[in-house]
Amino acid sequence: MIRKYILPLILSMVIFSLLDFYPTDCTTESSTCLTSNISKIKDCTWNGIELKGKVQFVESFPDIKVQFVDAFPDLKVKFADAFPDDCGEWQVVESFPDFKVQVVESFPGMP
Repeated sequence: MIRKYILPLILSMVIFSLLDFYPTDCTTESSTCLTSNISKIKDCTWNGIELKGKVQFVESFPDIKVQFVDAFPDLKVKFADAFPDDCGEWQVVESFPDFKVQVVESFPGMP
């Protein structure tokens, strides 16, 4: 009976480790998981936009469309109160943002 569960457990652990995903990545209170149609985010930029800094959430004319997810994020976002200097740290502002984001339910990416 135990053999019935060992193979799926080992297989899922291998798949998660290959994808560099750990279920605990999306469970902390101070952060949230974000996805877009970005296959790999390198150097914390996407199409010339640094994915850190001051962000404004808008309903139209965004720089990036994003989708919040529970698992397999392309970028793990942490909302900061001040000094959002690290990759994925965002400070929400109402004016003078570094970039604008629209939250969508499907088809994230470029507007």
